[in-house]
Amino acid sequence: MLKNKYLLIACVFYMLFSCKTDVPINFTETNFTSENNQIVEINIPLAHAESDVAKSINAAIKNYVIKALQIGELNNSTAKSVEESIENFNQEFTNFISDFPESAQEWEAQIDGEVIFKAQDIISVSLTAYTNTGGAHGSLNISFLNFDAATGKLIDNNALFSDIEGFKTIAKKHFETSIKDKDLLLDREIFQLPENIGYSDDGIILLYNTYEIAPYATGIIEFNIPFDDAKPYLVFNRF
Repeated sequence: MLKNKYLLIACVFYMLFSCKTDVPINFTETNFTSENNQIVEINIPLAHAESDVAKSINAAIKNYVIKALQIGELNNSTAKSVEESIENFNQEFTNFISDFPESAQEWEAQIDGEVIFKAQDIISVSLTAYTNTGGAHGSLNISFLNFDAATGKLIDNNALFSDIEGFKTIAKKHFETSIKDKDLLLDREIFQLPENIGYSDDGIILLYNTYEIAPYATGIIEFNIPFDDAKPYLVFNRF
């Protein structure tokens, strides 16, 4: 009887410990700016826990922002913070105006993000970066960052799938269905998975940015594969 009592106590402690370690990661939309900022707007989701998992996720998201603002002679990749990269971008614009005082061109940069999927084993974040530094048109790039919810580490696209060739086969079918009624300037005989693959409540999102597989005029190509079709090939969120 005493043995059973201790076994029960041990089970209770195990359950409590498991609950404590399985802390959900919550996110808050965070705005970044700097003292001299006039042309950059940043609103991104950051994990607000103090765990190593949250810190790892936040570091990857901030690193994306720093790289997205990298331009010109000032190497923003050496920036130690998002605020510093904003200052560098503004300084590049100041340098441009100094070199071309007759130019009426205004620069701008906007980076927004959202958590598009969150489960016990995987978290997907979508980040959209638009920059305009005086060209014929601005640059728009959408990126999906997939995080291992247990470690906070980024997951490489190949690591998302137990059978990437099998997934590629069904992805091609959904791709063809999504573009069958569109007049797109691309080679339909050649199919490759996009650089950006993410999770959503409706399934797996595949997104090709401008120029990735087609000319600028084609724009962004995006389609969804329902979980029922994708699950046999997935490593994360299979059940």
